[in-house]
Amino acid sequence: MDKTEYQPLPAAAYVRGAARNGGLVLPRELDDTPLEALTDAELNRIIGIGGRAGLKLHHFKKKEDLPRVNAVLGFLRGIQPRSLLDVGSGRGAFLFPFLREFPETAVTAIDLLPHRVELLSAVARGGVDRLTVLQEDICGWSAPSASFDVVTLLEVLEHIPEVDRAAAAAVRLARRYVVVTVPSKPDNNPEHIHLLTKEKLTGLFARAGCEKLKFGGVNGHLLAIASLNSEKGAQSHARGAAD
Repeated sequence: MDKTEYQPLPAAAYVRGAARNGGLVLPRELDDTPLEALTDAELNRIIGIGGRAGLKLHHFKKKEDLPRVNAVLGFLRGIQPRSLLDVGSGRGAFLFPFLREFPETAVTAIDLLPHRVELLSAVARGGVDRLTVLQEDICGWSAPSASFDVVTLLEVLEHIPEVDRAAAAAVRLARRYVVVTVPSKPDNNPEHIHLLTKEKLTGLFARAGCEKLKFGGVNGHLLAIASLNSEKGAQSHARGAAD
């Protein structure tokens, strides 16, 4: 019997989303009830059904949030965004904790990889109605300007060949802030094609039209918060997150 503990809401949503895509049948009361109205026991029942059906649930294992994720969440608690675009959501290392911490915020998640998009789409389909998932490349995405309070680029920019275009697109799409984390030192990951220092990020965002950056560091990662407006307290919020 599987004794693994899972993050209940995203894991149960994923199982329901997979069921609604065919190939798995859930009891009506578990499928029709709004996700947030289900008890912990009912969520775990759904997860158990998915596990026994052979669904891969390892992305939803319960674990401590990464230090860099905690740093970003701490900043976002101070500004309480109404909408957020998460670029390169991947396996949900930031997205799932964000959904847990901000139950009222509308979230759009974009990724290039079809299997990542399908994973997150199943979560949305399973009852996380405020989550929109799209397969998009931020460098060429034609979404309207200033569509989101915050744009997050977490462990993403170091992967993107056209890094100037990505930064410019993030600045265009954000109303209030762009939040970035990148590795702070060289590593052996062949997919990391840039090492973005404070100086390089400062130049990158200056060329994108944003010169108000605050920096912090956490466990081998650099955190940068770009402020796109002059609202009272914006810089103090950024400073608090970076400390």
